[in-house]
Amino acid sequence: MAGIRINGLNKFYGDTQALFDVSLDIADGEFVVFVGPSGCGKSTLLRCLAGLEAADAGAISIDGRDVTHAEPVDRDLAMVFQSYALYPHMSVRANMDFGMKVNGLAADAREKRIVEAARILQLEDYLDRKPSQLSGGQRQRVAIGRAIVKDPKVFLFDEPLSNLDAKLRVQMRVELEGLHKQLAATMIYVTHDQVEAMTMADKIVVLNGGRVEQVGTPMELYHTPNSRFVAEFIGSPAMNVFVPGAGLGDLVLDPAAAFIGCRPEHFELVARGTGHADATVKVKEQLGGESLLYLGMDGGTDVVARVDGDDVTDVGQNIGLRIPENRLHQFDTSGRALQ
Repeated sequence: MAGIRINGLNKFYGDTQALFDVSLDIADGEFVVFVGPSGCGKSTLLRCLAGLEAADAGAISIDGRDVTHAEPVDRDLAMVFQSYALYPHMSVRANMDFGMKVNGLAADAREKRIVEAARILQLEDYLDRKPSQLSGGQRQRVAIGRAIVKDPKVFLFDEPLSNLDAKLRVQMRVELEGLHKQLAATMIYVTHDQVEAMTMADKIVVLNGGRVEQVGTPMELYHTPNSRFVAEFIGSPAMNVFVPGAGLGDLVLDPAAAFIGCRPEHFELVARGTGHADATVKVKEQLGGESLLYLGMDGGTDVVARVDGDDVTDVGQNIGLRIPENRLHQFDTSGRALQ
């Protein structure tokens, strides 16, 4: 497998700049997730890595070799797309065999790789079936198997689970995490779903408007976001961010704080008049092990608090909210975090 270095990458589509001086190091064997809203540049960055888009400036190296201008076939990568792109008239075995056969790999070597990929992906019983005879999850595993048999240095995944239903997405996330550990492979995964990013990644790259907003482990981004954008993008429900106003009690704020934030689970519910703010419960969502309280703070700001599923706080109840100092996030007027 291989490490990847991206240095000062820029990409234009006509007069529109899609990537701005992107620099990034990905270690050998890491599972890295590019995440961000639609149009943030995550798929463009992946396609530049794959060689499907040409970089207008900057450099890309894989395993120490400059591949900035190399053709996709010369980069030793395998890519799994959102669509399965399987040949419908071919069996599972033939779909996995096709690329190797075109590249002139010997028949015995091809069969060995197919058998091993089928074992890893639990497809042994489906090798002679056509794609139409498979479920969506099985077809996605075939697409992944087609990548595995290439024995690439890096695996690239472009939103591969977005066509699956919610239950199957969870199952496939678990399978991909297991596959990463089994292959010890360098994997780069693109998604707009921050839950996928949090649950799968060794390292998350948050992109915003074609720029790298923050890079870190899932919990680093969750607990120490360096901007309001990351704070509100990572986490579900999102971090509560609001303008500090009167009635925050003894909460000590940086003079430069234009916004303050608190994760839903970090609010402490106290008696009205004894916290940093007072609020009224507008909606309560009971989710079993936890409940979400949608609150209207005095002054008009709406926030969400996550509480235990057995919490008895109910709709219409007036409560107080306290923010522990070590759970308080502060941001300046530009949205950058204050330390």
